[in-house]
Amino acid sequence: MGNHGSNLDDILAEDMHHWYNKFMKESPSGLITLFELKAILNLKGITEYANSYVEQVFFTFDMDGDGYIDFVEYIAAISLLLKGEINQKLKWYFKLFDQDGNGKIDKDELETIFTAIQDITRNRDIDPEEIVTLIYEKIDVKGEGELTLEEFIDGAKDHPDIMDMLRNLMDLTPVLEIIVKGRQPAVEN
Repeated sequence: MGNHGSNLDDILAEDMHHWYNKFMKESPSGLITLFELKAILNLKGITEYANSYVEQVFFTFDMDGDGYIDFVEYIAAISLLLKGEINQKLKWYFKLFDQDGNGKIDKDELETIFTAIQDITRNRDIDPEEIVTLIYEKIDVKGEGELTLEEFIDGAKDHPDIMDMLRNLMDLTPVLEIIVKGRQPAVEN
């Protein structure tokens, strides 16, 4: 997951009690709202695409759909991102990409997410449209313009270049590091 190996090892080595203390320090109520998540990550002045992506990440982590991330959901999300099997991660990516929840991801959904990620990370090395075109050329074998979960997982696993691209684009290590280190000081504009 990127060039953050030693930091991830440190994160994994921390015990559950330590994680719980960090969680409760950031959210004494024991629940994190979408607003609190944005404050923890110091996300101010982000684009509409980026805001939509953060909301989609939040709602993907909010497994019971109650509008809050509780400690169990928090640990499950971190565990998935750090230690999850490739199938689990691909299922999570798919759920994140499937913005309308219809069980398929189309080109617009994928491009919107990739644009949003680039707005947040400020990494614009590859044009989102080019990424989407490459993914669909290789994975959308039926040429339908949308991918099911099965097509997405099988296609990503069959194409190491696509898998590497997804890993790099979806690397949330910087976000986890902010959570681990605590709230970052606000950057003055």
